[in-house]
Amino acid sequence: MRACLTFVATTALAACAATPMPEPMPGPGPGGGAEIRSTEQDCAVIAAVARQHYGYGGENAPLPLWNPVEENGATWRLTCDWSRYGLSFPRTYQPTPPRPGEGFKPWVKFERPRYTSRGATVATSYLMGPLAGAGQECELVSGVAGWTVRECRMMWIS
Repeated sequence: MRACLTFVATTALAACAATPMPEPMPGPGPGGGAEIRSTEQDCAVIAAVARQHYGYGGENAPLPLWNPVEENGATWRLTCDWSRYGLSFPRTYQPTPPRPGEGFKPWVKFERPRYTSRGATVATSYLMGPLAGAGQECELVSGVAGWTVRECRMMWIS
């Protein structure tokens, strides 16, 4: 029994140590602060929310992706190989207010995931029109099959 517990504890510590934290990239991002790039784990979490919560993939094409996201004076940039997850975002951009005569551009946005001992939490939102959108916070758990969305709570709606 002791050998089993030692193996489990050692494996858990190794798994935590093997998950690198994203390092700020040298030089300023678009907002003037440091730029942080997504990790492979971030990409897997975002892909799980995109597929399981929004139903993206296959014939259900995602909205254009809002990227990068400003976070506490830094820029967090998703640098994922979406095809690895069966996704293809039609466009990636950072929306700006429409200029006169220019139509509204819809988007979906994912904040940087936060990790805990229980899994991950990610805030996500979308806008389909000037006053048509919603924001949720999704909790995910990690298992043998990868990340699974456990629940998403509505944070705002317009």
